[in-house]
Amino acid sequence: MMSVTRIYRETPSAARARASAWREGVPSSGAGANGGAAAREVRLVQREDADFPRLLQEIPAPPERLHVRGRLLDEDALAVAVVGSRQATPYGIEVAERLAFDLAARGVTVVSGLARGIDSAAHRGALEAGGRTIAVLGSGLEAIYPPENRRLAARIAAQGAVVSQFAPGARALPQHFPERNRVIAGLSLGVVVVEAAEKSGSLITARHALDLGREVMAVPGRVTSPTSRGAHRLLKDGAAPVEGWEDVVAQLPRRFRDCVSAAPPRGPRAGAGEGIGEAERRLLALLGEEPAYIDDVVARSGLGAGRTAALLQALALDGLVRQLPGARFVRAGRA
Repeated sequence: MMSVTRIYRETPSAARARASAWREGVPSSGAGANGGAAAREVRLVQREDADFPRLLQEIPAPPERLHVRGRLLDEDALAVAVVGSRQATPYGIEVAERLAFDLAARGVTVVSGLARGIDSAAHRGALEAGGRTIAVLGSGLEAIYPPENRRLAARIAAQGAVVSQFAPGARALPQHFPERNRVIAGLSLGVVVVEAAEKSGSLITARHALDLGREVMAVPGRVTSPTSRGAHRLLKDGAAPVEGWEDVVAQLPRRFRDCVSAAPPRGPRAGAGEGIGEAERRLLALLGEEPAYIDDVVARSGLGAGRTAALLQALALDGLVRQLPGARFVRAGRA
C-alpha cells in the first residue's frame, strides 16, 4: 500500500504567531532554496516514506513519524551534529559558528537542537555558509522553544529543515529533550560537543551517539571553565579531539570522507544581506576587517546607542555580524 505524506496547513493559532513574527521582523520563509510552501507547511513524514531520513531509519526503534517544516534531502545522509551548552562562553560561540560554517561550506549538513548558546551558533554558522542545517525540537513546530529563536527557525526552514517527533502544538517539556537528543544523534554520522558542563544535556546526546555506533567528538576548552568540564570528560573517556573541520571529517566513515574532500567549499549564502534596511547596511559598512567597539560604532553611525544595539543584535541573528567579548562586533567571517 502506497504511503501518503500528509500536509498540515497552518492552524489559526499558527497563522497568528506567524503574523506576529512578521511584525518582529522575521524574514519571509519563501526566501531560500525551498520556496515558500515547503518552509511554511508542516508535513508529516512517516517511517515508510521515501524522504524519512536514512540515518535515522537505521537506528533501533526510530520515531514512527516526524513533523517537518522545510525539506529533508538525500544529501542529509552526510550530517554531523554540533551541540553544547546553553550558557556558552564567547569562545564556545565562536568555535561553534566557525566549525559549522566550515563543515556546511563543504557539503556537510549541520544538525543541532535550536537551543540557546552553542546550538544556535551552529545553526547560524551553517546558514552563513549557504549550507544545510537541521534543527530538532523538544517541542512542536508551532511552539518554537526558546521563543526568541522563531526568526532563526524560519531561516532554517527556508534553507534546511526544522523537525520534531512531537505534535505541532506540543509544549517544550523536560521529558521531551532526552528523546530529542536521541533523534539528533540518529540523524548524524557523529556528534561534536563544543562546550558542556558536567550535567549538560549534550552529554546525553553524546551517550546516544555512542549507543548508536556513531562517532563522538569534543572540542577542548579552558581548564578553568565550568562549561568545558563535560567536554573534557568526554575527551578523557576517548572522544576524538576537534580543533577544526578537518578533525571532524577524519572521524567519518571513508565513503563520507571522500564526499567531503571532493566537495568544493560553498560561498556565503546567495542573497545574504538582501532585504535589510539602509540603517543596517550603514552598520555593515562600518564593520571592517578588525572588531569594533560598540561605542565607536554608535559614534560613527549617528544612529544612537539604543537603535544601534538593537540593529546589531538583529544582524547577529541573521548571521551577518558576530558579537565578540568586550562589547565588540565584527562582520561575520572576519577576525
